[in-house]
Amino acid sequence: MRSERPVRVVVAEDAVLLREGLAGLLARFGFEVVAGVGDAEALVAAVAEHSPDLVVTDIRMPPGFTDEGLRAAVELRRARPGLAVVALSQYVEQSYAYELIDSGEGRGIGYLLKDRIVDVEEFSAVLRQVADGGTVVDPYVVRRLLRRHHDPLSALSEREREVLALVAEGHSNTAIARMMSISETGVGKHVGNILAKLSLPPDEGTNRRVLAVLAYLRSQEDRPGT
Repeated sequence: MRSERPVRVVVAEDAVLLREGLAGLLARFGFEVVAGVGDAEALVAAVAEHSPDLVVTDIRMPPGFTDEGLRAAVELRRARPGLAVVALSQYVEQSYAYELIDSGEGRGIGYLLKDRIVDVEEFSAVLRQVADGGTVVDPYVVRRLLRRHHDPLSALSEREREVLALVAEGHSNTAIARMMSISETGVGKHVGNILAKLSLPPDEGTNRRVLAVLAYLRSQEDRPGT
């Protein structure tokens, strides 16, 4: 039996069956679902009422079924930077995705694509990682965000771009070394070069490594013509 307090969750999903199914799945893995809501306005109200540890929200919600859930998540993070949020979607909504991932210094954020979740235990572990302050972003989301800008990785070598993509996915140096068939020392040198070129101090923290991508995107937004 778990001795620590369960992670308290608000689930936001307009489809009733999906919402109830997700709530049941979370309960099965030891989460405490304190509210389930079907629109963005109700999500904001539920967070104010229950002060959860984690919000799991769909992106397209009533009334417009565009990006209401994502905008509500950004609003919640502005008001409560420590609130962990996982956005679930069938697509990448670029207009607010970057703002969400960049909020709260990139900590306690997840952005996952529904059709790429294939293991419920892994999904549960990801939610706990985000609730603990971690950052988990689907690699496809990272690639789409990078494409918003004109050659955003021009300062990096091709090899460094490959390493950065894996860093942004949350992989450790050991895992990257195995995946790229290079030494762990070599990966460390690449990561150091990447952080230096992006004006970030070397740091082995997972959140800081993910922020390497976000910091470079932010610098591109300040350039004329982007």
